[in-house]
Amino acid sequence: MLVVDGKSLDLERYRAIVFDGSRCVLDNMARDRVEAARQTVLETLDQEEPVYGVNTGFGDLARVRIAADKLALLQERLILSHCAGVGAPLDPAAVRGMLLLRANTLARGHSGVRPEIIDALLSLLNANVLPLVPSRGSVGASGDLAPLAHLALPLLGKGSMLVGEETVAATEGLARAGLEPFTLEPKEGLALINGTQAMTALLANAVIAVRRLVRIADLVAAMSVDALRGTDAAFDPRLHALRPYAGQRASANNLFTLLSGSEIRESHRIGDVRVQDPYSLRCAPQVHGAARDVLFDVESKLAIELNAVTDNPLIFPEDGVIISGGNFHGQPIAIAADILGMAVAELGTISERRIEKLTNTAFSGLPPFLVKDAGLNSGFMIAQVTAAALASESKGLAHPASVDSIPTSADKEDHVSMGMGAALKLGTIVSNTTTILSIELLCAAQGIDLLRPMRTSAALEALHAAVRERIEFWKEDREIAQDISRAAEFLDQIDPFIDALD
Repeated sequence: MLVVDGKSLDLERYRAIVFDGSRCVLDNMARDRVEAARQTVLETLDQEEPVYGVNTGFGDLARVRIAADKLALLQERLILSHCAGVGAPLDPAAVRGMLLLRANTLARGHSGVRPEIIDALLSLLNANVLPLVPSRGSVGASGDLAPLAHLALPLLGKGSMLVGEETVAATEGLARAGLEPFTLEPKEGLALINGTQAMTALLANAVIAVRRLVRIADLVAAMSVDALRGTDAAFDPRLHALRPYAGQRASANNLFTLLSGSEIRESHRIGDVRVQDPYSLRCAPQVHGAARDVLFDVESKLAIELNAVTDNPLIFPEDGVIISGGNFHGQPIAIAADILGMAVAELGTISERRIEKLTNTAFSGLPPFLVKDAGLNSGFMIAQVTAAALASESKGLAHPASVDSIPTSADKEDHVSMGMGAALKLGTIVSNTTTILSIELLCAAQGIDLLRPMRTSAALEALHAAVRERIEFWKEDREIAQDISRAAEFLDQIDPFIDALD
C-alpha cells in the first residue's frame, strides 16, 4: 500500500500505481493538512468576504456574488457545465493517472476539500472503476477543465464509468467501489477541476513509454547496422568522449557493445570500399542521444509537476489566507510535451531511413526488398511505405501546439497553453514511432537471415532468435500487417533485451 502525500510522488511510484495496480491510501499527515485548509475555507466564509469560486461565479462571472444557501449548488453546477468534452474517451491508463494526480495535488493541503473527496478518488483508483473522460475539450488554460470535470462527475452520481470493459452508470460504478454520491461543499468543485492533471498524466505515460523506446531504438539500429554490413567504428567511445552529451555517449555505448563480436562485422573489416556509412547508421548515437537528452529534461519538469499544486484559489492555513493566482496554466507541460514529441518523431524519421537502406538493393547488396524471387514477390516494399507514412504523419504532429493561443471565457483567459493538444499529439507520435521501429526490426532480422551462414553478435543473435520464435522468415509474400502487429507486440515484451542497455 503506497501513501499519497502530495510531496513524494515520482515516476516509479506513478508507474507502480497506474500501470502495475499498486494500491494507495491518503497519508495521515497529509490528511491533517487537508483538514486545516478546509477549516480555513469555512472560517473565511464566516467573514462573508468574496472569495473567487467559493462564493462568487467563475471566470468572467467572478463579479457575481453567490448567496450562502446556494454555495453547494454552485459547485455542482460548475461540474455539470464544465462537462463539455467531446471525442473518443481517454484510455484507462490516462484516467488512472488523472485520478492519482488529482488526489496527490489535493493532498498537499492547499485546495480546501474534505479528506473524504481524496479518499473517494483513491477508492475509484484502487477498485479500477474509472470515469469516462472525453479526450478533447481542454485548452490548458485554467488547466484541463473539461477532462477534469468529467473525471469528477461520477462523484455526483452522474455520468458513466468503466469497470473492466463494461460501461455502467455512475451510481453503479460508485457502489462497486464502495462509495455513494457526494454533495459537494464550497470550493470542492473548483478544486476538482482546476489543474493540469489530464495533460500531465498523458505526458507521464508517454515518458514511461519513451524511456523504453530510446533503448529499443539502439537495439534495433544495431541489428540494422550489421544487416547492412556497416561499421562499428563510428560508435567508438573515444570519438564520443570528444562531444560528451550524456545521451549520445549512452547510445553510442549501446551500439558499440551490441555489435561486439559480430562475425558479419569481421567479414568486411579489410577491403571494405565504403569508407563511411550513411548518416542514418553512422549518426544514430547523435540522433538517438539527442532524444535521450530531451527525455531527461522533460523528466525533470515532470518531477515538479507530479507534486505541484495547480488549482485556484489556493489556501494557506498557516497564514489564514486564500490567494488567487495562475498555477493552473499548462505552459510548462505544453512545451515539454511538444519538445518530447519532436524528439520522438526524429527517432521514427531516422528509423525509416534505415528501413529504406535495408530494402534498397542498390545500397544494401541484399535481394531487392529483402526477398528472394523479387518481382513475383514484393517483400518489404510496402512495409517501408507504411513507415514513411507514419514518419510523415509524426512530422506534421510535431508542429508545436504550445505556440498557439485562442482566448476563452470572454477574454478573461486571454492566453492559453494548448497543453492537452500537445500531450495528445505526443501519444500519437510515440505510437507511430513504435510501429516504425517494429518494421525496422522485421527488416533487420530478414537482413541477418539473408547473410547466413555468417552470424551477428551473441546479443543480436539472441534478439534474432526471439523474433523468429514469433515471426517466420519471409520466404514468399504474405499479409505483412500481421507480422508488423506481432513485431509491435514483441516490443512490448522486449525488456529482457533492453534491461542491460544504458
